[in-house]
Amino acid sequence: MTMTRRKFLIAGGLLTGSLAIGYGFYSGDPDNAAYAKTTQSGEVALNAWVKIAPDGVITIAVHRAEMGQGIYTALAMLVAEELDANWKDIRIEAAPVNDVYANSAILFGSLPYDDDYHKGQKSNGQWFMQKVGAMLGLMVTGGSSSSIDAWQPLREAGAIARYLLINAAARKWGVNVNSIDIVAGQIRHKTSGKQLGFGDVAADAAYISPPKDIQLKKQTAFKIIGQPIKRLDIAAKVNGSAGFGIDVQLENMLYATVKAAPVFGGDVLSFDDSKAKKMPGVKSILQIPNAVVAVANSYWRAKKALDVIDINFSDGGNNTITSDSIYADCQSALSNNNDARIYHENGDALEILAQSKEVIEATYKAPFLAHACMEPINCTALVKDESVEIWVPTQSPTLVQMIAARVSDLAKDKVTVHTTYLGGGFGRRIEMDMVVQVVSIAMKLKGTPVKLVWSREEDMQHDMYRPLALSHFKVALSDNGVPHAWFNRNVSQSPSRSVTERLLPWAAADMPDNTTSDGVANMPYEFVNQLVDHVAMLNPIPVGFWRSVGHSQNAFFSESFIDELAFKANQDPYQYRRNLLSNKVSNKMSDKTKQHRDVLDKVATLANWKTPLKQGQYRGIALAESFGSIVAQVAEITLKSENTFSVDKVYCVVDCGTVINPDTVVAQSESGIVFGLTAAMFGEINIKEGRVVESNFPDYQMLTMKDMPTIEVQLAPSGRRIGGIGEVGTPPIAPAIANAFFAATNKRIRQLPFAKHKVYLG
Repeated sequence: MTMTRRKFLIAGGLLTGSLAIGYGFYSGDPDNAAYAKTTQSGEVALNAWVKIAPDGVITIAVHRAEMGQGIYTALAMLVAEELDANWKDIRIEAAPVNDVYANSAILFGSLPYDDDYHKGQKSNGQWFMQKVGAMLGLMVTGGSSSSIDAWQPLREAGAIARYLLINAAARKWGVNVNSIDIVAGQIRHKTSGKQLGFGDVAADAAYISPPKDIQLKKQTAFKIIGQPIKRLDIAAKVNGSAGFGIDVQLENMLYATVKAAPVFGGDVLSFDDSKAKKMPGVKSILQIPNAVVAVANSYWRAKKALDVIDINFSDGGNNTITSDSIYADCQSALSNNNDARIYHENGDALEILAQSKEVIEATYKAPFLAHACMEPINCTALVKDESVEIWVPTQSPTLVQMIAARVSDLAKDKVTVHTTYLGGGFGRRIEMDMVVQVVSIAMKLKGTPVKLVWSREEDMQHDMYRPLALSHFKVALSDNGVPHAWFNRNVSQSPSRSVTERLLPWAAADMPDNTTSDGVANMPYEFVNQLVDHVAMLNPIPVGFWRSVGHSQNAFFSESFIDELAFKANQDPYQYRRNLLSNKVSNKMSDKTKQHRDVLDKVATLANWKTPLKQGQYRGIALAESFGSIVAQVAEITLKSENTFSVDKVYCVVDCGTVINPDTVVAQSESGIVFGLTAAMFGEINIKEGRVVESNFPDYQMLTMKDMPTIEVQLAPSGRRIGGIGEVGTPPIAPAIANAFFAATNKRIRQLPFAKHKVYLG
């Protein structure tokens, strides 16, 4: 790792500043203290992830949120593999809130440490950020980090539990531990053939000291990892027994809903609730920061009461802000050299561009986007004098506990958090606005549980949006069409800074945010003279993490512009990319380059790229790496008219290093394509007079079943370090579609969504 002055200052600040106060470096060793508190009916916790009941049922604590991505099953598979468990004996439950379940991998992606990432080694920067993540003790799901973070510790948890069970059996039988093995959940003595179930020795196993080091299986010995295992959460979701936040029912529970100031930065000046108080079932009308709350004995009655309250809001001085004014500010910032932060630099791109006779330039734009989770924003709280209990679909129970303690002025250990299933997250449910609100409401109604539910309109107009962004490219091509000089400047707000200011204001700072440059600073292609920088904007619109974060817009920018260069060089788009992957700065093909090229070749083969299509059909291709996984996609479209086309088929090849559950990888790739295609065609949040124009699905359109393409996914694991999967299918689809549309019409879409150009699916 090259320790620049900037990196040194960041590291020093984190180590010596408030981030480190009250925390020590967590060793990462499994500990059963947290999980032991949850045992019942004779269960024994062998470590932080494994409980065993007398009947041999194995319950695994899953410390990441299940929001449809299949992580409950994937992480259970890691434990079960090393435990040699019988899969039919596996059960799952949400882990309790505890530092032992910290996500130490998630911070790594948002700060400027990416050295040696592709070599399968832990670099100094990566090691440091993992330690910082563990110091904070944050249980958080996001950044496609769950499998990456869990790969080692959960396998160790399974292996250690196996060790304890075998040693307990050896003592029980009075034999050497080497004479015992476990096959499909049965402990067997190799010589005598005697057998024991896990439940027969679990209580004794709990008293045996775990080893300091444990040997994990080689991948060639895997029996569960890599198999298409049926998801453990599906049955409950099909029969209706799965508990989402919106399903929480408690005795004497009241319902609350809110109306917040429509202009960002506004507040409540006054309100008239005289009509609302007379309505049936209405219990209370309250004011909390920036909003008015109606509380009733049903959600519908609370909503109807809120609708008749005459509220006078202030605008916080932001009523002149519009999407156009924000775009204009970003356009002006493109020439702001003083505030540009460099994220990638080789050679002297600017000097060569200044001397070049022909420079190719293009500016791309992407709008604000909402998360639009299907499950409405909700949270339930019961506040008593010395305790707070919360039921919430959240991506970070640690933050829920922290924020609830802050609002209620109680110690964290007085706050109990129940994490439910999430009806979609996509980064929205890492936010804590609903927690602040419901605890504030429940504090005024102590002893009574209160379920807060937002209307769809409230959700759409008070989200933490994907940032509006501009990206400007300037490139000079050599005679063979390869960029001789490449300059790219992005302009947007910083999601990491915005989220940190809301959740941990003491930690917010003007620090580098890799999410703003992901997908452009670390493109698969690298040029001799290259400069990629970013200008961070500030405005009152709250932004946050949206599925695949910066990759979601930056892949559209970079892969669309690469396509422009291919046509400028009069080369086939697939072959052009392939050639670029052979022209690295070192003039040698690295392992990383070969992996990208293999994925690109595989998707071209899968899509029969060189085979002519029927008349009226066209193809587009895109390649992107995000969250440690490489994805290439080919989109086939049929042009129906000048401004109407259908997406017939999407071919997708994924290299996520090691596949835990192939069914999940395929499903998440399909899901990411649907998510990205929806955004590319329709997604746009518009700001007018300081407020959001869109209010519900009729004006924030989703992809319909009739417009859904056929998707074919091929897995191509290379053996590289395990990568993420929940978000990686999203980035390539927008450029693949845009490139296909250009091939069909010779019209280049440089601003999303397509609907903005009156181009539609049909």
